[in-house]
Amino acid sequence: MLEACRLPVTLAGALMPDAHVGYGLPIGGVLATDNSVIPYGVGVDIACRMKMSVLDWNPTLIAGMRDRLANVLESETKFGVGAAFERPRTHPVMEEDWTVSPVTSRLRDKAWKQLGTSGSGNHFVEFGVFAVTNNELGLEPGDYVALLSHSGSRGTGAEVCNFYSKRARELHPELPKELQRLAWLTLDEPDGQQFWSAMNLMGHYAAANHALIHQAILRRLGLTAILDIENHHNFAWKERHPIDGIEREVIVHRKGATPAGAGVLGIIPGSMASPGFVVRGKGNPPSLNSAAHGAGRVMSRTKARQSFTWSGVRKLLAERGVDLLSAGLDEAPGVYKDIDSVMAAQTDLVEVLGRFDPKLVKMCPDGERAED
Repeated sequence: MLEACRLPVTLAGALMPDAHVGYGLPIGGVLATDNSVIPYGVGVDIACRMKMSVLDWNPTLIAGMRDRLANVLESETKFGVGAAFERPRTHPVMEEDWTVSPVTSRLRDKAWKQLGTSGSGNHFVEFGVFAVTNNELGLEPGDYVALLSHSGSRGTGAEVCNFYSKRARELHPELPKELQRLAWLTLDEPDGQQFWSAMNLMGHYAAANHALIHQAILRRLGLTAILDIENHHNFAWKERHPIDGIEREVIVHRKGATPAGAGVLGIIPGSMASPGFVVRGKGNPPSLNSAAHGAGRVMSRTKARQSFTWSGVRKLLAERGVDLLSAGLDEAPGVYKDIDSVMAAQTDLVEVLGRFDPKLVKMCPDGERAED
């Protein structure tokens, strides 16, 4: 993060309580720049996002409908590197202008095949219990069943990031080795404009993926959501913030960080064995109106596979009342920080409005390369 703040285009920075090391900007890193965008400050999984659909169901129904819910998750989701549906799904996002960059133009057909899929790594689709303690979300206080998903723009988003990060490095050969992954593109040059347009298209595409996942699952169950909440991270926004006492337009990168402007709703997940939270932003200026995007990892995937066993993980899940359909051992609950500690560290950034406890979890099967 200190290295990112050394860049000549950097105006302000902040680090969230779930922060951990990543390529370029750390995950949990927030950076405001002057008319410039950093591809690796956005992230490889561009516009990775959360979406929750709250259902008018009593949570006591989950146990009795376990097999039906599991079958719906298995049949209506696709996980894994390169995962695609045999019959591609449809969404208006595919009618947008995919010629905004050579990457999106070349990969439009691939993106269409992967429309409505979830990828690998820390991505998931799960049913759980959503507890509401007040009526600020427009719901009566109580417990509800909710469907929660986490995924992004799949392989197309990754190729957009890698292509333009390479271009940025070529344009800035003066950068020392430790800063090369933080190479930037100005929004006045063609490459910067192309990346910006492609990034925004990937935002629409990631949102479409979630919309189709939730649509398909709820249609199979014959249900309609009574509340929808979603937000994304791994993105850059044009916003106005005070810099050295003067409000000005800046480009805010939130790599693994949730927008938390005043009144903005967001979702901050834990792990497969710990709760997530629906929050409302407080608009904290030093944080650049941001908050954590999850619990945050405490170890690498390699170390996780060396540190945990499936017998131990399944014992913990049984104690927490969680039914796991599939996942990689590198997503074991122990690889994450304590979500309660993370939330306690950002009471000045967000207010908690509801708690989600996972009950039936579907992730990418073990052995796949992570795409998160």
